[in-house]
Amino acid sequence: MLADEKKSLIGRNKSSPRSDFSPLRPRPVRRKTQRETNPYPFSDSNKRYQTYDYYTRRRFGVKCARIPLDAGFTCPNKDGTCGSEGCVFCVGGSSGARGDSIREQYERAAATAERKWKSVKYIPYLQANTGTYASPERLRSVYSEAASLPGAVMLDIATRADCLGDDAIEEILRAADKLPVTVELGLQSSSDKTADIIGRGYPFDVFLKGYEKLRRAADMSGNISIGIHIINGLPEENYNDMIRTIKDVSFLRPEEVKIHLLTVLRGSRLSAAYADGRYRPMERDAYVKTVCDQLELLPPETVIARITGDGEEGALVAPLWSRRKTEVINMIDKEMYERDGYQGKYYK
Repeated sequence: MLADEKKSLIGRNKSSPRSDFSPLRPRPVRRKTQRETNPYPFSDSNKRYQTYDYYTRRRFGVKCARIPLDAGFTCPNKDGTCGSEGCVFCVGGSSGARGDSIREQYERAAATAERKWKSVKYIPYLQANTGTYASPERLRSVYSEAASLPGAVMLDIATRADCLGDDAIEEILRAADKLPVTVELGLQSSSDKTADIIGRGYPFDVFLKGYEKLRRAADMSGNISIGIHIINGLPEENYNDMIRTIKDVSFLRPEEVKIHLLTVLRGSRLSAAYADGRYRPMERDAYVKTVCDQLELLPPETVIARITGDGEEGALVAPLWSRRKTEVINMIDKEMYERDGYQGKYYK
């Protein structure tokens, strides 16, 4: 071997870098997750609104499950006081089992929750019909029993703003001496025209009077929260009507808001209107956009206790896309991220 060739081979065996190596590529910068870039303060996830789960975990320090109960209440819109057929979307159903006691309903649901979560507390939810529409003695008995159920950390009462008489307010205050109470008021829409169409039974000014009465009681107690239900997709309502409702709700600054999708349930008067073409349900994409716009108009600290609805299993007629509840919620999350939106962004 020639001396020059030997010298060349020896040089190539050394650890010095080879002249024909390509330069090292820079490491890619890790893209931040949606959670890490979330500008909304009341969230520990990618949610850009305050979920009920986040709120209850912060308040009670543990996962909380709301347990719907049927205490056997009726409704002035069903017993003939202001109507007999209920609202146009109502079928008079309940998430509880009629004939079972409150404790039986509660224990059955709690057993299911315990199989799903290792550590959990409960919120008895008097959901069926109007939870303040009974004699003071009856209300006291029901509230006391629900508040004393094992593992209960808060009592939730669904009612109407026109069913907040002095006796009912007194019983709510009495219950709030035992544990926190949330009172949910079904507004659905602030439009009086819509109220007539759906058969709610009272105009918006009656709702405001009931709300203010309850607000005074809540301020006096310090242990009462107020929730308001709205429904998107009501008959003859358009986008502007739904935005008007959320602006009216925002002005009241409730502690909690539930945003529902109007679903057509078998046996309701709405199902007949749907069958003959007089009612058309809201499309999924329109619903997602509307909800995102509504969230941006709500006070940032308001708890969003519900963001869609899927109808009771076996009773849903339309829209069928509402069955894919998780998919709809994910679409709302994606839309809020892509538009860089968050709850309260445009609240004034």
